[in-house]
Amino acid sequence: MDEIIQEIDKANIGKVEKNVLLSKHTTYKVGGVAKAFVYPKDANCLVELLKILKKNNIKYKIMGNGSNLLFSDLEFDGIIIKLDQFDSVSFLSHNKIKVGAGFSLIKLSYMAARKGLAGLEFASGIPGTVGGAVFMNAGAYKSDMGYIVQQVKVLTPEFRIITLENKEMDFHYRSSYLQKNPGYICLEVILKLAKGNRDAIEEVIKDRRERRIISQPLEYPSAGSVFRNPVGDFAGRLVEELGYKGYKNGGAMVSDKHANFIINYDHATALEIKQLIDEIHDKVLEKYGIDMKIEQEFVNWE
Repeated sequence: MDEIIQEIDKANIGKVEKNVLLSKHTTYKVGGVAKAFVYPKDANCLVELLKILKKNNIKYKIMGNGSNLLFSDLEFDGIIIKLDQFDSVSFLSHNKIKVGAGFSLIKLSYMAARKGLAGLEFASGIPGTVGGAVFMNAGAYKSDMGYIVQQVKVLTPEFRIITLENKEMDFHYRSSYLQKNPGYICLEVILKLAKGNRDAIEEVIKDRRERRIISQPLEYPSAGSVFRNPVGDFAGRLVEELGYKGYKNGGAMVSDKHANFIINYDHATALEIKQLIDEIHDKVLEKYGIDMKIEQEFVNWE
């Protein structure tokens, strides 16, 4: 593995960091050590990196801001690929934005607001990258990326760069074509927004920020909502009804502000968080017969 990392380093693909603490790169602030992080400079470098990894059968993970991932406490014996360099932003005509997959979704929402462009207000509190948001079809306040994404430039498993239209992205609640076809990598996105009033847009963002501060445990590391809302119900209500609000497992805790948030309350391990997620999932299934979908992706637990 060390020889492969050296090969990647010498290929001038981009910055290489060795033996990186995943807890420094996830919003849960947990996880073991990754053998290496690689930051490709552009799409050609990304292709070159993937060819090296596939040739040598090295596992890898494309990662944004780590805001929806739960890595185990074990060593990740592979490469984490970060698309931070894919961060260009262009404001086009007809209220469109072309933006790289590695750009901050929160930052983009504020930039759009200053331009008087409406449609991204829902994203002003989602701490992910644009690429991660497209992958997850991130959303809030009854809106999501599927409403505003016009096109997505992707790298296919065959190393071709193609453009997928909105309808081809198969956006559904917290789901997209990219989730179902993990060999595809989001590189760049074109968003179609609407002309609006800057003051009104910024007021909506301000109001929602204040609501989040009141209702969500933003003062602790978490990964946002743990479970997707079942049809016609709310995951937080089900968890609270079972008496889990404020419940602790080691350093992990169900937030006493919002029962659908699990927080790293006191130096939790990844295992303590996962045990709590699994326990609540199973209790809801047992009590209500509802198989709640877990929003977080578990990585390196095999």
